Amino acid sequence: MSNDAVPFWRRKTLTEMTRGEWESLCDGCAKCCLFKLEDEDTGEIHQTNVCCQLLDLDTCRCTRYGERSKLVPSCVTLEPHHLDEFDWLPTTCAYRLLHEGEDLPDWHPLVSGDPHSVVESGHSIGKRCIPENEVDDLQDHLVAWE
Repeated sequence: MSNDAVPFWRRKTLTEMTRGEWESLCDGCAKCCLFKLEDEDTGEIHQTNVCCQLLDLDTCRCTRYGERSKLVPSCVTLEPHHLDEFDWLPTTCAYRLLHEGEDLPDWHPLVSGDPHSVVESGHSIGKRCIPENEVDDLQDHLVAWE
């Protein structure tokens, strides 16, 4: 198989990828847009079903992607130079998988060729979450999705 026939995520490291390649790794599950709570004693991260108010629940995409970090200061912008900080991402996240030496799952749109495969596989959080402006206490919304 020629090098060009090998998908970019198998022949390049995350730091070698172009911006377009990097962005295409996002499967659109929106799990990173869910609020998380950290246990102060153990450091364990607990996921909620509460999402950022900028998340479009129909498309699972940020409605203000280009300005999200300014509008939501707690929004984390994933960058290749922060690879060691990816352990909070879900175990199904392409960035985390590739950083840990794993391959993309069959349902990832880059593998399946279908942009809806993430929804069909059940990995999208769309329709299963609540916007933050509708929630009083995050602790009432802990979930165990993956």
